[in-house]
Amino acid sequence: RIGLLLLTFIFGVHTAWAGAQTKAAFEKLKSLSGEWEGKDADSMDAKTSFKVIVNGTTVMETLVAMHMEEMVTLYNIDGDSISLIHYCPTNNQPRMRATPGDGAIKELTFAFQGAGNLPSEATGHEHKLVIRFEDTDHITEEWTWRKDGKDTPMIYHFTRKKS
Repeated sequence: RIGLLLLTFIFGVHTAWAGAQTKAAFEKLKSLSGEWEGKDADSMDAKTSFKVIVNGTTVMETLVAMHMEEMVTLYNIDGDSISLIHYCPTNNQPRMRATPGDGAIKELTFAFQGAGNLPSEATGHEHKLVIRFEDTDHITEEWTWRKDGKDTPMIYHFTRKKS
């Protein structure tokens, strides 16, 4: 019985800590609110914007990269993780999840969890996203496009647009 109480206490402390880390990571995402401009790995123009919506529970990103239709990604807290749904011009909707690690939030790695409107995983889709928080005015987004089992990174370096 004491072992069960100890396990319950330890699990409860871990859950509270994970919740605090997740909340801190989500606050970091919320702090991106505003307009950003930058370049992709081939020095082509790209821009993105972040907006906090739905009473502060969701962050909406609208990304426009050269030669591509705009893409919308919604981020929100889901338990001890942050989940996203990416609305892609290819008409599928990948779902990904990031669980923040220990310490300062320097990056979030979102792993593929499934997708709406994706006939098979061989069909082209966004499969991973890493957001690196370099400082308050600079971020890097590394999206991984997967098609037929082959991964292609798409890297964007953004600077906060000054008003």
